[in-house]
Amino acid sequence: MLCNVIGELWKKRSLIFALALNDIKLRYKNSFLGFIWSFLEPLLILTVLFFVFTHVIKNTIEFYPLYLLLGLIIWYMFTRSTTMGLSSLTDNAHIIQKIYLSKEIFVLSSCLTGFMMMLIEFVAFGVFLAIFNFVPPTTIFLFPLLLIELFILSVGISLLSSILNVYFRDIRFIWQVVLQAGFFLTPIIYSFEMFPANIRAILELNPISHFITTAHDLVLYGRLPTIYSVLYVMLITSSIFVLGYVVFRKKESKITEEI
Repeated sequence: MLCNVIGELWKKRSLIFALALNDIKLRYKNSFLGFIWSFLEPLLILTVLFFVFTHVIKNTIEFYPLYLLLGLIIWYMFTRSTTMGLSSLTDNAHIIQKIYLSKEIFVLSSCLTGFMMMLIEFVAFGVFLAIFNFVPPTTIFLFPLLLIELFILSVGISLLSSILNVYFRDIRFIWQVVLQAGFFLTPIIYSFEMFPANIRAILELNPISHFITTAHDLVLYGRLPTIYSVLYVMLITSSIFVLGYVVFRKKESKITEEI
C-alpha cells in the first residue's frame, strides 16, 4: 500500500515542487538578507550552544561542533516540515475554496519546503567540515536514504495533523509544546551514552532520536545503525505515513466546507 501511495503522489511531483519553490520565495520576499538567513540561523544558534556546552557545561563528545550542527539541521527540517504541513490547509484556504486540487498537494509542498531549506543549511555544514578539516567516512553515502525516510515520516505526521487542525485549531499550539519537549528528549546537544541503560531505553522510543543518532554515526563516526534501529524506524515511518494518508483521504471531501 505504501508503494502505491508514494507512486500516486509522485505523479503530482511537478506541481508539488512548484508550490514548494514558491513558498521559499515568499518566505524571503521582504527579507533584506533573503536566503542568507538560511545560513545565519543555524550558525548563530550553533555559536550560542557551542559556547554553553564547551565552556559552561563540559562534554566529551567527539567532533562536538559538527555533532551539534548536524543534529540541529535535521531537527529543524523535521520541525519546519511538520509545522508548515500542519497549517498548510488552513493557510491555503483561499485557494482550496476557489480551485479544485488534490488537497494533499499543499501538505506535500510544505514538507518539501522544509526539506529544501535543510539542503541549503547543509551548505553551511559543508563549510564547517572544511573549517575543521574533517573528511566524512564512506558511510555518508547512506545518509541520503535516512533523509528521505525522515521526509516520509514528516509527510505522514503532517497529513494527519493538517486534518486535525481543520477541526481543532488548537492542535498547532499543542504541537509546538510537543516539539519543544522533543528537542530536549532527542540527542542533539547531548549523547544517549551519558544516561544509564534504563533511561536510554525510554528515550530511544522517540523515533527522531534514531534518525539523529544514525545521522551522527553515518556522517561523523563511520558506524552503521543496528538492525533493531533500522526496523523500528521503518515500522514507525510506514505506519504513520499510511495512517496519515488514509485519514486524510477519508476526510478530504469535507475539507472545503470545514476550512
